[in-house]
Amino acid sequence: MVMRFTEIFSRRRRPVISFEVFPPKTDAAMESFLEVLPRLVKLRPDFMTVTYGAFGTTRARTLEIAAMIKRDHRLETACHLTCVGSTREDIDRILGDIRGAKIENIVALRGDPPQGQSGFVPPPGGFRHAYEIVAHIRRTGAFGIAVAGYPEKHLEAPDFETDLRHLQHKVSTGADLVITQLFYDNRHYFHLVERARALGIEVPIVPGLLPILSLRQVKRITSMCGASIPSALLERLEECGGDEGGCLEVGVHHALEQVVGLLRGGAPGIHFYVLNKSQHMVRIMEELWPLLRKMELEPH
Repeated sequence: MVMRFTEIFSRRRRPVISFEVFPPKTDAAMESFLEVLPRLVKLRPDFMTVTYGAFGTTRARTLEIAAMIKRDHRLETACHLTCVGSTREDIDRILGDIRGAKIENIVALRGDPPQGQSGFVPPPGGFRHAYEIVAHIRRTGAFGIAVAGYPEKHLEAPDFETDLRHLQHKVSTGADLVITQLFYDNRHYFHLVERARALGIEVPIVPGLLPILSLRQVKRITSMCGASIPSALLERLEECGGDEGGCLEVGVHHALEQVVGLLRGGAPGIHFYVLNKSQHMVRIMEELWPLLRKMELEPH
């Protein structure tokens, strides 16, 4: 049965768990991903999202992978779709392809400027802001729509309140769901939810978590997106030195601490950025499923 985001979250008896994967850039990486994918599916997420490469780098594979997950593994999927490098006609063509693959959910984003560009420049006839592509998709009436939220504000936003108003605009033009950027201190998420609710944003706001695999990885990614690393967490990672196994242990433990705190604090689910790897997610989900089963049995 096809379910859009609104149905997935309205029918839930427990927090919704979702995974994000990205389309590999090479055939060799694709072969590796196809080995990992069944292990991720076996962890029983409620849906998976597939990211979208800029300027054609992996766009075809986005739909190919999303369609394969839905067709072969019978798991609900969502295609990411950005404003980068696409005219309105291009977007309409892509939406037609997504609909033809019987995928009914989209994660709509403005997208990052291509490398070498200091600011986002839309193509002639394209969209400049995320709310514009959200409104365009909503007019088709054919898709559930998720958008991004930023617990520590978007890098380009002058302040948190301005960024929050941008989120409000995306929701008012048609978004059904907010998935947050990664963060490592749950206080950022709860502050975002509190301020969003005060502005009248009522759609589910799902925390997005990136479990740490190595110190180098987390420093690189947080520097790109503007997220912070709590000092105590950073100290534990630095104590591991070059021991990636030790960093993985710290990362898994911290992710589980975050998940428990978020779910007990009322988060409607967790969206994991899994980085096309399964080892750490097997560990996390083995610990998480007993909590989810308990929450399913508790009265709401």
